[in-house]
Amino acid sequence: MSSLKYAESELDRIGMTDNSTDEMNLAMRKHILHMIKEFADEGHSGFSASYAISILTKLLEFKPLTPLTGEDDEWTDVGDRGGGNIHYQNKRYSAVFKEGNGEAYNIDGKVFWEWYEGKDGKFKSYYTCRDSRVPVTFPYTVPDKPIYEYRVLNNV
Repeated sequence: MSSLKYAESELDRIGMTDNSTDEMNLAMRKHILHMIKEFADEGHSGFSASYAISILTKLLEFKPLTPLTGEDDEWTDVGDRGGGNIHYQNKRYSAVFKEGNGEAYNIDGKVFWEWYEGKDGKFKSYYTCRDSRVPVTFPYTVPDKPIYEYRVLNNV
């Protein structure tokens, strides 16, 4: 089965069919299949396809291909955060910030979760907050995924 036929079949399974009445699904199906066709037309073998996919995935997720250096050209001034504390955002990975004192952190470094019990049953609830920051030292390789940490909130 070709990659295009495989993609069509999988998209059909999730209701993203070519006869859908949902305009967003129709548009997304068209765009996704266009990208699959373009990729298939490049004629990649197993190795080159995996190589291209790993790089393409990072680029589409706006993740850097090499470690962040922390050099001055990687930062943009995002202003005063109060009290004269200048704040910088990394140009290569927007979740990394630096305070005026040089301390850097990844705001998406940690995701907290807890069990939530509602009328439809028990499920995990995920959230981020100020405690989601993790310190960054350079060179910094952006992790593939955040740290997941179980947390129980004290209801006051």
